[in-house]
Amino acid sequence: MSLRLRPTMLSDLDWVVSVERDGANLPFITPWERPQHEGAIRFPDSRHFVVEEGAALERIGFVVLQGCRNPNGSVELKRLVLQPKGRGLGRAAVRQLKAMAFTQLKAHRFWLDVKSLNTRAFELYRSEGFVEEGRLRESVRVIIDGADGYDSLIVMSLLDREYQTRVALGQEGA
Repeated sequence: MSLRLRPTMLSDLDWVVSVERDGANLPFITPWERPQHEGAIRFPDSRHFVVEEGAALERIGFVVLQGCRNPNGSVELKRLVLQPKGRGLGRAAVRQLKAMAFTQLKAHRFWLDVKSLNTRAFELYRSEGFVEEGRLRESVRVIIDGADGYDSLIVMSLLDREYQTRVALGQEGA
């Protein structure tokens, strides 16, 4: 499977917002308004990418990184939204993003937060070497099927030396 990350263009934003608001994705993220996505495209500390798949370069999702110029080398995977589920695309995207964070952006720490109800993503990140740092208890409001409540955010990170160990052990293959 070949995935490509290309910089998001303003002309992609209607599609990005529609993918973000899709019912399959909405429970797991806190959606942004279009101007927030525009800011992530324009702000030098952020990187906003469309994820494309295959020879046809079909758009299948998007990614937002923040802290790309962080003086402490702490880059955040702010958002990863993929439309097709269960095909290994998330793992392939996470591996590309780790390589980008540690090689191109020279990160010391690559981190993210994931809603605790998003067990599929949590297990993916854990299996890709991310370590749980802590939980922000009931820090986000969640409305699913009309039920209104709160979920916790799990903060996870991967350090550059942990990534390099994974590379040396052959765990970062495509």
